[in-house]
Amino acid sequence: MGEARQHYNVTLAILALAGLAYALQQTMIVPALPSLQRDFHTSTAWVTWLLTSFLLVSAVATPVLGKLGDQYGKERFLLLSLLVFFVGCVAAIFAWNIWSLIAFRAIQGFGGAVFPLSFAIVFDEFPSEKVGSGVGMVSAILGVGGGLGLVLSGVLVDYASWRWLFIVGAVFVGVAAIGVWRFVPESPVKTPSKPDPVGAALLSGVLVTLLLALTEGPVWGWGSSRVAGLFVASGVFAFTWVRVELRVPEPMVDIRMMLQRTVLFTNLAAIFTGFAMFGAFVLLPSLMQTHSGGSVDYGFGLSATATGVYLLPGGVLGFVAGPAAGRLGTRYGSRLPLVLGLVLTSLGVASLAVLHAHPLEISLGMVGIGIGVPFAFAAMAKLIIDAVRPSETGVATGMNTVMRTIGSVIGGQVGAAIVSADTIGGSKIPAESAFVAAFWVSAAVALVGAVLARFIPRKGAARVAFAD
Repeated sequence: MGEARQHYNVTLAILALAGLAYALQQTMIVPALPSLQRDFHTSTAWVTWLLTSFLLVSAVATPVLGKLGDQYGKERFLLLSLLVFFVGCVAAIFAWNIWSLIAFRAIQGFGGAVFPLSFAIVFDEFPSEKVGSGVGMVSAILGVGGGLGLVLSGVLVDYASWRWLFIVGAVFVGVAAIGVWRFVPESPVKTPSKPDPVGAALLSGVLVTLLLALTEGPVWGWGSSRVAGLFVASGVFAFTWVRVELRVPEPMVDIRMMLQRTVLFTNLAAIFTGFAMFGAFVLLPSLMQTHSGGSVDYGFGLSATATGVYLLPGGVLGFVAGPAAGRLGTRYGSRLPLVLGLVLTSLGVASLAVLHAHPLEISLGMVGIGIGVPFAFAAMAKLIIDAVRPSETGVATGMNTVMRTIGSVIGGQVGAAIVSADTIGGSKIPAESAFVAAFWVSAAVALVGAVLARFIPRKGAARVAFAD
């Protein structure tokens, strides 16, 4: 890279900060939803759109900005995504009703491109022997930031105002944007090509209709005409998108690349990993904050702050687990840490099903999840990077991130459906058996993901096949 280029450790620190800023805003909103519902005098259905709008825009922006970064400069579009993200954070501080806050959360969703663009920058800037640990660190930040976000949000919700969620977010995003502008060099790897607006529009249609159906299914009814219509529309968009991308000379997403064995099974593993993580993780605050007594024979009645403290150890472990997975993958191939991560995740979630009589037992289960999920995320990013051309790293890792998001939405909805179907005495309070069943389902899904990961070629096989 030459002596004039920024040292890769400084670049890594800035990219990690950018990832942390996104991860915090992704999860900090969750403990604040009840408070926001009361302050804005709105319904549960509308307040959940604070998550849905963020998710929809993030899913669409991630592959699109990843592709544009491959074409015109990864640092440039990383900075652009952070600046739009910053605008959304600042605007959210001054939201005056639920509709304005939903719109500003949608603007924040542009920050989703942070991860694929960061992975691509790591590949371009780092020495080859450091790429694995660098990708591992950035990948781990998503899990670490999620855990820290719950703790920080709990403190702010309990002792301050929900507006502080976005004040803190604006500070993190603003500092990260300045760091990227000042310290992250522009990538020397670019592939100028013709835009593919039709492909981008069709992919956006696929993701919006699919995720909207998944997130609104419980509210509208899974058998309703609206949900069925969205699923049909998503299928039509997907079919048309594939046909278009196979015919245009310079597609936004190379379908043949997506069907390559390593990429295909890594993306499938991403769906199962996202399912397993969110299928269990989103239920824990409810379980831990429920007051036991009477007919309720579980729960600890914890505050949002205390809940976050018990969940924090699992999140902090990601700082160690992500880079460790990268080093393990460099030596033995990234398939091994992916399989190992999914197995550890399964064991951690299974322990939640068996042991949940004390908050410390929840912390113990989070150790397996806190190590396993960063292991899997780090390995997936490295597998994708190794399997595709350098000019495709942004869009390829962006699509992997989207697969993870889709799995997370499905897992969250399945978990919510299970606990909603098994309640105590006809009330709205879930039975303990409902949480146990949801945890076992997520543990089983993680094991299926580990089996799928075994179909990924061994170390070096993907690169040899690609070269051929």
